[in-house]
Amino acid sequence: MAFKWSLNPYMGCVHRCTFCYVRAFEKRADRPSDERYGTSIRVKTNVAEQLRKELARPSWERETVTIGAATDPYQPAEGRYKLTRACLEVLADAGNPFGIITRGPMIVRDLDVLVRAARRAEVSVTFSVPTLDVDIWRKTEPGTAPPHQRLRALTELVNAGIKVGVGMAPILPGISDKPELMEEVVRAARAAGATGVWANVLYLRPGTREHYLACLERDWPELLPEYEKLYGRKAYIDSSEVRAEVRELARTHGIRDRRPVKLAPPAEPEQLSLAG
Repeated sequence: MAFKWSLNPYMGCVHRCTFCYVRAFEKRADRPSDERYGTSIRVKTNVAEQLRKELARPSWERETVTIGAATDPYQPAEGRYKLTRACLEVLADAGNPFGIITRGPMIVRDLDVLVRAARRAEVSVTFSVPTLDVDIWRKTEPGTAPPHQRLRALTELVNAGIKVGVGMAPILPGISDKPELMEEVVRAARAAGATGVWANVLYLRPGTREHYLACLERDWPELLPEYEKLYGRKAYIDSSEVRAEVRELARTHGIRDRRPVKLAPPAEPEQLSLAG
């Protein structure tokens, strides 16, 4: 993971994406990683209280906290429990930097807290949009909001001054890695106002592997031999070509930070040296 600290108000995710890497964590913890994953979730009802205590520790150095690395913080349960919002309020009060990863347009509900937080610390949001193809989306992300809804939410956040990018992850070999499909996402991200875009390719650890390959056999059986050849006993394959292609598409389409207002914390006061 490209971050040190993560926070997940829920365990489990009703989005039930076929490729979800968290299935591997569930299998390792002897919990269901197959089709039962996502049929129930666990709710950390005291998560905001515990977060406030952790941020108040004298040893805490205000490092960035990533929200949503192992579950979507804006899955439907958030509408009832509002635990993600409560955590954002704690982070905003503390002036602590954070980033959010989500597929959930519900995030616009918390725009007021995000704006307040972004005036005190670095705040960023990543919307996961691996494809705009309706057939691929329906088969691989059965419980999520349509990709275009995510992009509309992205626009609303960007227009308010929040830094919001698009994560094209995971790109699925033989399915969503077609050049025209990847360009479609990049073009839509540019139109929505995304401040950046990045990509990564599917990886298959035990738990994720079994479920994903079973879904592949159901929906794209002709690709199963290719996956067995590509992945073999490996969890990872070389993603450099796909990532380079997306970087070039982003350059071609002019993806950059074009926010009308860029919310940011005040600059740190300069330390003046005393003359000798």
